[in-house]
Amino acid sequence: MKKKFIVPIAAFIGSSLSLQAQNLVQYVNPFIGTGAVDASSLSGSNFPGATVPFGFVQLSPDTQIGPDDPASGYDYNDKTIIGFSHTHLSGTGVSDLFDVLLMPTTGEIKTVPGDAGKPGSGYQSAFLHKDESAKPGYYQVKLQDYNINVELTATAHAGFHRYTFPQGNEGHVILDMNHSLNKKRGYWQCKIIDAQIRQIDNKTIEGYRIITGWAQLRKVYFYAQFSKPILSNEMVDGGRVYQNNSIVNGTNLRAAFNFDTKDGSPLLVKVGLSEVSAENAKENLQTEIPGWDFEKVVSDAQSQWEKELDKISIDGTLEQKQIFYTGLYHAFTQPNNLADVNGDYMASDYTIHKAADKTNYSTFSLWDTYRAAHPLYTLIEPDKDAGFVRSMMRQYETYGYLPIWQLWGEENYCMIGNHAIPAIVDAVLKGIPGIDINEAYAAVKASSTVSHQGSPFNVWDKYHYMPEDKQSQSVSITLEMSFDDWCVAQLAKKLGKTDDYNYFMQRSQNYKNVYDASTGFFRGKNSDGKWITPFNPLSYGGNGGYPYTEANAWQYLWYVPQDVDGMINLFGGKEKFIAKLDSFFTLKDTSAEKNGNASGFIGQYAHGNEPSHHITYLYNYAGQPWKTQYYVSQVLNTLYNNSFSGYSGNEDCGQMSSWYIFSAMGFYPVNPADGIYDIGSPVLKNAVIHLENGKTFTVTTKNVSPENRYIQSVKLNGEKYNKTYITHSDIENGGTLDFVMGAKPNKKWGVNKK
Repeated sequence: MKKKFIVPIAAFIGSSLSLQAQNLVQYVNPFIGTGAVDASSLSGSNFPGATVPFGFVQLSPDTQIGPDDPASGYDYNDKTIIGFSHTHLSGTGVSDLFDVLLMPTTGEIKTVPGDAGKPGSGYQSAFLHKDESAKPGYYQVKLQDYNINVELTATAHAGFHRYTFPQGNEGHVILDMNHSLNKKRGYWQCKIIDAQIRQIDNKTIEGYRIITGWAQLRKVYFYAQFSKPILSNEMVDGGRVYQNNSIVNGTNLRAAFNFDTKDGSPLLVKVGLSEVSAENAKENLQTEIPGWDFEKVVSDAQSQWEKELDKISIDGTLEQKQIFYTGLYHAFTQPNNLADVNGDYMASDYTIHKAADKTNYSTFSLWDTYRAAHPLYTLIEPDKDAGFVRSMMRQYETYGYLPIWQLWGEENYCMIGNHAIPAIVDAVLKGIPGIDINEAYAAVKASSTVSHQGSPFNVWDKYHYMPEDKQSQSVSITLEMSFDDWCVAQLAKKLGKTDDYNYFMQRSQNYKNVYDASTGFFRGKNSDGKWITPFNPLSYGGNGGYPYTEANAWQYLWYVPQDVDGMINLFGGKEKFIAKLDSFFTLKDTSAEKNGNASGFIGQYAHGNEPSHHITYLYNYAGQPWKTQYYVSQVLNTLYNNSFSGYSGNEDCGQMSSWYIFSAMGFYPVNPADGIYDIGSPVLKNAVIHLENGKTFTVTTKNVSPENRYIQSVKLNGEKYNKTYITHSDIENGGTLDFVMGAKPNKKWGVNKK
């Protein structure tokens, strides 16, 4: 268990700005997941800055000159702040964005960032956590080098800064259009293709940058207004300095804008963003922040968060509330709506379109989020989820297949499989309104038959498994594509497409073709049918050149969520299946080199990476649910906390949080597309899900504690209940699920899953 470092309550609650409604925002700690305890641990890779639910803008401090690891740009262990940029990724393992960085300074004008961590180097500043605070929609820090207090808030498309300078000093605001990841990551590197800064008048600037990186081509336009007149400017492109120019273009572009701040009154800056044009950035800003009332923007942001957090009401310990509501906060931080207030957005073919509903979402970390985050959206954000699905399908219209990992509306081909398929199928089968079922089927079928990067379906149909000499990460891809095919089959069945149903169901059994009974593992083999040797089930793969993706053979042994009973038979029956599971959770031999994403270990179980997330629940399928209860409780109580190191791995755009949210209430979607939630071990005293249809689903627990982790009895709607699962319809119909917990297993409850 990680040692807990609790963020001071002042840093957690933030300023004295009023909270409204039920005051659930008080439980959100944006610093959770912003750093690791030590160099051997992973952080959540979350940022602490200001944003609104699913907003385009995430205004947050960057503590590194070329942000790389953590990918959010902020590391709680760092001692300096480079500046405050307007776009960030939350919880990912790869970095990008960091657009339009501003940094207030005093004294000598410096327009280069300097050397990170070195006092007096460049325009950066030291800071202390005692002088830092954050809450939903608000961030504050004091810059030690300049004695400047910085406050940030945001709307969906705009950032709002308030800088309080020391009296008697002239203030500067540095604008860095070159700030980005500045090192090579794999096959790509962030590079500025072109940028522009233009001073419109003595209070207004605008500009853009065109940049390539993880997203192959991004256009970012901004329009900014200051509350005080600009006295002068200095614009720099590389080594060329321009004094008081109105416009400068370049590929290494920065500027300093100078102000009279000697009276100590705050300087405010409003910045609108758009991926379409500076005109749209201006419209976004003027629509969302028409005035200069900073406190009102903070209050409005908090009200938006309060409304979203109120989707689920819980009772538990203070720490549980902080973890739970921060988890909801992280789950609602993305996907991000890139469409402007007028509906304009840039499609994946770089043409400009207009969305009738004024939404076009992106940041789809689907290899992670299809497992629990998207099922969570179907429960408590069905309207948003329909928007997510429609946005995914727009990529199909231009690419011919659905997103794999989409950023800024573009495919970056990170990770494997095509898990927009289960996210869409799950939404359709649950009856989420606003999705055309026939268009959805066309998209999921094409994404399962039209070969594309990482998915050579001609190979898939020829060999009925993925040979390693034809496609690396072959075992993981075989297992994950088998699940995706099962999902396509279910939608085909609903539409009465019998031939398609049979075809995809047959393909969903391809996982069996990489099972080696002699070793008891799914193994890589080449197109000649021979197993790849040598074989060590403890050896890790990364993202290419090895049969397993970010995991080892032990961790991918259990990935057959569409056919757990078939997997049990493959293993030789329930007893052998349980024995293997027992070994998985107790085998501590990690002599092989670990993948950097593997963390949060219980034996070979690695909660810090997604392939393990469903495995604690598999004992339910083999008649020993008390072991599921034991391990689910262990994860909930030891691998999450309310400190800056609160996650055992990358938070991954809400997936790590969604696991906690579901499991803390007592259930989890092992198969995230069949509408079934497996029961684990609830840790909350009660939870009430407020459904969009006006009904509520209430979970209560009696005698719950870390020691009382075992289910003694369950009632569903007042009736004795012995199944180890509930259904989506059980929840949607409203009702109650009541648990009685105890310190010893009740080996008579739930022994028959059905």
